[in-house]
Amino acid sequence: MQETFATVIAEEHFMELAEQTILATRGAIEAYIARQPGFRTALEPLTVEAAAPTVIHLMAAAAARARVGPMAAVAGAIAQNTVETLVAAGASYVVMDNGGDIVLFIDRPVTIGVFTGPAAIRDIALRFLPRPDIFSVCTSSGTIGHSLSFGRADAATVIAGNGYLADAQATALGNRVKKGTPKDIEAAIRQSLITGVEGLLVVAKDRLGLGGELPEIIRVPIHTQIISKG
Repeated sequence: MQETFATVIAEEHFMELAEQTILATRGAIEAYIARQPGFRTALEPLTVEAAAPTVIHLMAAAAARARVGPMAAVAGAIAQNTVETLVAAGASYVVMDNGGDIVLFIDRPVTIGVFTGPAAIRDIALRFLPRPDIFSVCTSSGTIGHSLSFGRADAATVIAGNGYLADAQATALGNRVKKGTPKDIEAAIRQSLITGVEGLLVVAKDRLGLGGELPEIIRVPIHTQIISKG
């Protein structure tokens, strides 16, 4: 990790704290990787030593639950830590999009578009109502972007109570969509609907799969220029 491309929506006076938190969280992860390079390359759950930073423990724990490598949770970890810090400092509304991995604390309705790239199903979004707690919406893809995926989903979206689990499980969900057939998608969703995961959505070409509890799904134009990406 050398750069973080993210969008933070909050009151202006929280922006400096957001930047500091992003840099500090990323720095802690990079410092740990410098000591334990296997953490970055592991594709399966990894045990970390007791003295590791809290963010490392939380990434490893989420990855273990999703049965993926710990770096599958890195974007969600940075977003989660940043939103938690701003909320603790008094922010009443925060949305952080870290390359498609989003953590939110909202007091008003928010619409989150799901970018599906070349898929026939496109221009869809999730409409969230205000909630009392922080939550996360993360998306993985086997056809879009640079993140590693072993599946062929155009979009594998997970809603969970925190960015660690949502990010790791979005990777796992995307990995499980091997063929994009209805049975394949159904099986991937069933395996991925674990405790702590609220809802799941899969788009694979012209097929849409849904699982768990989802907010209203609406049609909106997806403007790719506002996507946080490197």
